[in-house]
Amino acid sequence: MGEFTTTIEHRLDQAYKGLQEARTSGDDFLADTLSAEIEDLHRIADDNGVPIQR
Repeated sequence: MGEFTTTIEHRLDQAYKGLQEARTSGDDFLADTLSAEIEDLHRIADDNGVPIQR
């Protein structure tokens, strides 16, 4: 696995954890921001042929 793939996976992992925490605490703005980041990371992965499970 390359560094790019590892970075994408790590950032997605962190974003999903943050999203869970934001939703739990009721921080809608942060939840929306992290949801957008997750979408962007999935798009970047798709554009570069990086297989990411959704």
